[in-house]
Amino acid sequence: MEHSVIINDTTLRDGEQTAGVAFSAEEKIAIAIALAEAGVPEMEVGIPVMGPEECEVIAALTMLRLPARLMVWGRMHAEDLQAASRCGAHIVNLSIPVSDLQIHHKLGRDRAWVLERIDYCVAAALDAGLDVCVGGEDSSRAEPDFLKQVVEAAENAGARRFRFADTVGVLDPFATYRRISALREITGLELEMHAHNDLGLATGNTLAAVMAGATHINTTVNGLGERAGNAPLEEAVVALRHLHACESGVDATRLPAISRLVAIASGRPVPPNKSIVGEAVFTHESGIHVDGLLKHPANYEGFSPAEVGREHRLVLGKHSGSGAVRDAYARIGILLSELEAAVILERIRSHAVHTKQAPRIEDLNRFYLEVSACAGTHC
Repeated sequence: MEHSVIINDTTLRDGEQTAGVAFSAEEKIAIAIALAEAGVPEMEVGIPVMGPEECEVIAALTMLRLPARLMVWGRMHAEDLQAASRCGAHIVNLSIPVSDLQIHHKLGRDRAWVLERIDYCVAAALDAGLDVCVGGEDSSRAEPDFLKQVVEAAENAGARRFRFADTVGVLDPFATYRRISALREITGLELEMHAHNDLGLATGNTLAAVMAGATHINTTVNGLGERAGNAPLEEAVVALRHLHACESGVDATRLPAISRLVAIASGRPVPPNKSIVGEAVFTHESGIHVDGLLKHPANYEGFSPAEVGREHRLVLGKHSGSGAVRDAYARIGILLSELEAAVILERIRSHAVHTKQAPRIEDLNRFYLEVSACAGTHC
């Protein structure tokens, strides 16, 4: 990588906009502290214009003096800017639609109004002592030449950053790379990628943006967010490291604990097969895989589970092989012959089919006693 990337986690803003999710003040503070302690350098923490309670929580977060820059979100409206200026945050994201679809059908305005609004509101925010990110809502559906005008207007007005929002998640990584590259060629602004996961491509689009020159990326813990969510923090951190040798500064060993914290606060359980933080993602049953892992973990693990504070787990089931059976019994102090392992394997497979569960230690002991008794009576 020719440049570093800064994660601006928006769990406390866009993550909370997940339908049905509402964090308490205590939960917001706990999540912010956990993210900051893990090394997340920026956080988008709320929407001040929502009212006094939201502003109080944001103010409480600023008073913690966390080792992270705090951003708040607002529209390019006077009341949003006034509310943001009272919260003590470091930077404000002033959002405005930039696609013709939203300019016309959401705002009832035209392109000239958007450019005028950027010029006026950025200047007003700077006068209020705030750093400014111009948020281009629906950037992915904006006409490319007009989007360049928007970015140039933001830069000329004194903004420090432009947020490229794939608001309804319609890009793929190839298109994302082209779009961000085109903006990188015409501006010295910080460029921030805000990806939504409607087509399951938020992480891929985020990585593509970084490769194209984005300096900042938005993430949410567990991929929370409106509709299908945003780019998950845990996926971005680990994928940047392993695919692009790009360090985000985030301590990956803390990700599982942060994931659990947010899952509880949001009431949104993490699926067992969720990448990086799911309970089952380092669990292996297949006989071929287990045999390979026992010989060398890298045979079937692209990175060590220890890197994210986890360890791999071998379970017995329908797809296990005799090698895994012998290994499991050796772990409880029983050395099996090949014949015993083969006979017990059939019992394990039957158990998995009928109970839909891996056998417990007491089940393994019972299988062994049954096989031993049967061998002693030649049944």
